[in-house]
Amino acid sequence: MLFAGSAIIFLRRKTVSSFFQLLGAAALIVVVLAHVLEALRVWPQMGWGSQSSVGHYLDLSCAMLGVTLFSLGYLIHAVDTPVEKNKSETA
Repeated sequence: MLFAGSAIIFLRRKTVSSFFQLLGAAALIVVVLAHVLEALRVWPQMGWGSQSSVGHYLDLSCAMLGVTLFSLGYLIHAVDTPVEKNKSETA
């Protein structure tokens, strides 16, 4: 859902904030896939579950990157979007 929403926003308006959100959502998809592959014991060379393995660092780096980029994209979008005033306030 997060990735689909980010992709739709990116396709509608190609801004830096929507691109950051899309990259962040993609990185979080990698985190989910890493956990699924670990649970299914697929690709054991990655050393899933071991603290000093490639799989652990892939999971950790994608989680940090995903949260950072998605949050940064959302923050940039929130700051750049103008606030609409109610018509009753202006009258």
